[in-house]
Amino acid sequence: MDRALLDELARRCRGSLLRDEPLWRHTSWQVGGPAAALLRPANHVDLVKAVRLLDAAGCPWLVLGGGSNLLVRDGGFPGVVLDLHAFNAVRIGADGLVEAEAGARLNSLIKQLVTAGLGGLEELAGIPGTVGGALVMNAGAGSQEFGRAVDEVEILSGETFDWRPAAALAFGYRHSELNPGEIVTAVRLRLANDDPELLQATYAERMNHRRQAHAVGGPSAGSVFKNPPGKRAWELIAGCGWQGRGIGGARASERHANFIINTGGAMAADIESLIEAIRADVLRQTGVLLETEVKIVGVPAAARPASEGA
Repeated sequence: MDRALLDELARRCRGSLLRDEPLWRHTSWQVGGPAAALLRPANHVDLVKAVRLLDAAGCPWLVLGGGSNLLVRDGGFPGVVLDLHAFNAVRIGADGLVEAEAGARLNSLIKQLVTAGLGGLEELAGIPGTVGGALVMNAGAGSQEFGRAVDEVEILSGETFDWRPAAALAFGYRHSELNPGEIVTAVRLRLANDDPELLQATYAERMNHRRQAHAVGGPSAGSVFKNPPGKRAWELIAGCGWQGRGIGGARASERHANFIINTGGAMAADIESLIEAIRADVLRQTGVLLETEVKIVGVPAAARPASEGA
């Protein structure tokens, strides 16, 4: 990658710029090669400057949430990763309207809402990642989905920030509609007043359930595949004999077949190969084509020029 571009990025954009940053440090699977750089813009102005510079240079970029729903290939990402770590403010209004920036941690937000007696997201307790990530994938648990609580979304499109109504994002199961190149920077949530003690009890129950359900034996990204209509992905995977089986250092968890774990020393290629092997075998045996929840980015190790990252 053009080092002069990274020098210009560091000079013109406040925040922190980490060059040749290993992305395994930023993903829950703990695998993945380096990005040419990881930039944490200081604020909205610096984010716009960064996107403008990168787009003008034709440099690929990627927004990183909490890294809990992401598989980065072993060759890394040949561009700049944007981490909205500094976008973490949360404002809770007396009228039940809450504004949270995209980089705020989801579970931290939920704890604040429960304390304030605002219900609507407490069943999502313990879901890792950021508010922006929860919005993009419409995170859900129990009977609740993030999108149902959304009133408006602040989006950077080109060099303009604007607020869009929730209906414009057409929330669906693990889905929201954004145009290519758009970045979620904040959300406004409309929540209902509720008894803080009851909310706290639900929060504690969901946290306990999640701790037990996700004790799967190694680093994971949670559920790998979406549930097909009327079916459960883990039952299909287990029924096809994949529970406890693996490729290289990756294995479908014996406790929850829809979780792929890094047993230690796994490569991203092991995880991706296992994903594809499970998908192909489930299709062959059941006729159901599983769709991934996780996003796969980057290039294979062999595709990364030897000079990069040196």
